[in-house]
Amino acid sequence: MADTVDKATRSRIMARVRSKNTTQELRLRHALHARGLRYRLHDATLPGTPDLVLPGPKTVVFVNGCQWHWHGCTRSRMPATNRPYWEAKIARNQARDQANLNALVALGWRVLIVWECALKSSLLDSTADEGAEWIRTDNDGATVHVIPGASVETAGN
Repeated sequence: MADTVDKATRSRIMARVRSKNTTQELRLRHALHARGLRYRLHDATLPGTPDLVLPGPKTVVFVNGCQWHWHGCTRSRMPATNRPYWEAKIARNQARDQANLNALVALGWRVLIVWECALKSSLLDSTADEGAEWIRTDNDGATVHVIPGASVETAGN
């Protein structure tokens, strides 16, 4: 199916899709700051340009959008049009995410991944508490922690 808007309009729409300072990222930043954590933002010298970098505990935080990074919750819906393109795009995103994760762990960083659906209002406090607790503790040497949010069993494709 052809796009319903002209090329210039589509370009303008897509240019407004942010990769930094998203609403979800700002919510998590505020919640972690309120819990006493201090961090740097968007360190481009690290693989994947993490959303938050906490140098003291050598921990990075990624706020992953359910749609773009795809973990199968109800917010992850495969677009109906141009499905082969989107399937390939999401597969590339996931492969890139895994490569960045592996590189960060190899460099000695701990990685916290927070999914967008874990930051909705009803889950924000528990998500921030869990994230802050994980950042502050050794967790038996665990290098990666994921806060999933919504159940992936209710996913709609």
